[in-house]
Amino acid sequence: MKLYLKQQVFTFRDKFTAKNAQGDDRYFIEGRVFTLGKQLHVYDENGREAAFIRQKLMSFMPRFSIEIGGREVCEITQRFQLFRNDYMIDGLPWYLEGDFIGHEYALFNGGQTIMRLSKHWFTWGDSYELDIVPPAENPAYHELLCLCIALAVDCAMCVRRR
Repeated sequence: MKLYLKQQVFTFRDKFTAKNAQGDDRYFIEGRVFTLGKQLHVYDENGREAAFIRQKLMSFMPRFSIEIGGREVCEITQRFQLFRNDYMIDGLPWYLEGDFIGHEYALFNGGQTIMRLSKHWFTWGDSYELDIVPPAENPAYHELLCLCIALAVDCAMCVRRR
């Protein structure tokens, strides 16, 4: 399954829309203004909060926690690498590695690819394509978790640029 993540430009806060391959809205993402650290709320197509992403401030490298259903699912920390971006995902047996120059990432569970994340160039605002391999059980939860991981990567890149 594919999700297309598009950042809205000319807003005071982070705003994204995630659409499926048919162009239907799946998730709406809004950041908070005037907070310490980045915070993103993920809403489903009915306007209910589905997830919350929060930056942990007391760390050397960018670190974000992901909450789904009011419960912290995992914590993502960018590891220090010279020519690539790798992320540790505490709370899950997954890991994320990527090429920071090309903005191409892959999410793995052991040796199996779970998601590929690609940044589209030459667009207004950040645009990403998520190619998610759906599991047999609970594909909607898996899709939401992969989306949150992609958003955390975008936030980490934004924090590092500052």
